[in-house]
Amino acid sequence: AARLLGVKSHTGGSVELLLLKSLGDDRWEALCRPARRLSPGTQIDIDPLIVTVLNKPVEGVAIIALKSSRGLVEDVLPTVGELPLPPYFHGSLEHSERYQTVFAETVGSSAAPTAGLHFTRKLLSKLKNRGVKISTVNLEIGVDTFRGIATEQISEHKIHTEYFEVDSATVDAVSEAHQKNRRVVAVGTTVVRSLESAAATGELLPTRGETDLFIKPGYRFRVVDAVLTNFHAPGTTLTVLVAAILGREWRTIYEKAIERGYRFLSFGDAMFIASVPKS
Repeated sequence: AARLLGVKSHTGGSVELLLLKSLGDDRWEALCRPARRLSPGTQIDIDPLIVTVLNKPVEGVAIIALKSSRGLVEDVLPTVGELPLPPYFHGSLEHSERYQTVFAETVGSSAAPTAGLHFTRKLLSKLKNRGVKISTVNLEIGVDTFRGIATEQISEHKIHTEYFEVDSATVDAVSEAHQKNRRVVAVGTTVVRSLESAAATGELLPTRGETDLFIKPGYRFRVVDAVLTNFHAPGTTLTVLVAAILGREWRTIYEKAIERGYRFLSFGDAMFIASVPKS
C-alpha cells in the first residue's frame, strides 16, 4: 500500500501527505491535508526526507518531489510513513497486515482492495479444491475509493484514474471460463473496472495502464458475470457501480443491510451479486 506521511512542516503546522502514485524520479502524486497551506516551492522536512511541493494542489492533490539525505527514498518511506487507513477508521491496527489482502505483492495502492480482505490462504485452498480457478490482476486503488461525488449530476463527476494490469494468463482464464459456460466472478469493484477496461475494444486483451472508466447505470458488462463486494458509502463511485449492476433494487438491498445490522466499508460484510447486465 502507499505510505501515509504524517509530518510537521517548516512553518510549524501539521501536514498529512498520502502518497497516491509514483510518477518516477522520486516524484509522487499526493493527497494533501490541509492543502491550503501548500503552494509551489513549499518544502517540508521529514528527516531524512525533504518534500518539495511542485504545483498548487487541485482538489487536495499535488505533485511532490522526495529527496533523501540517507539512503534511497523507497527504503526510507517505511520508516517515516504509516500504513494509510481509511478516514472513517478511528484508532489504530495492532497488526498492520490486517489491512493487506492475501493477494498483495507490490507497493502502489492508496487503500486496500477491501473485498479481498474476506479471503485467507486457507479459504483460497478450499476454493481451488472445489474446482474454482483463481486468477489475479494487478491494480492500484485510487483516491475515488474514499472521495465522495461532489457534483449534482453523476455524469458531471470526473473520476480519478487508477493503474491496472491484466496479463495474458488472466485473459486466457477468462476465455476458458466462458468457453466452458462458467462464471467470471470479480472480487471487488476495482477488479470489475480493470477487467472491463481491458475489454474496452470489445475483446478482452492483455492490458496495462491508467483507466478512467466510470461504470454508471446503463452500462453493459463485457467480461464480468458476478461480483463479490463490500457495502459501500452512499454518494461514492463505488455505490454507483453497484447501482449499475443492481438497478433501482440497490436501495432496497442497502436498506435491508442497514435493518439487519450489516457492517459497511473496509472491515464490513460482503454481498455476492450473482449476475450482472451483459452486453
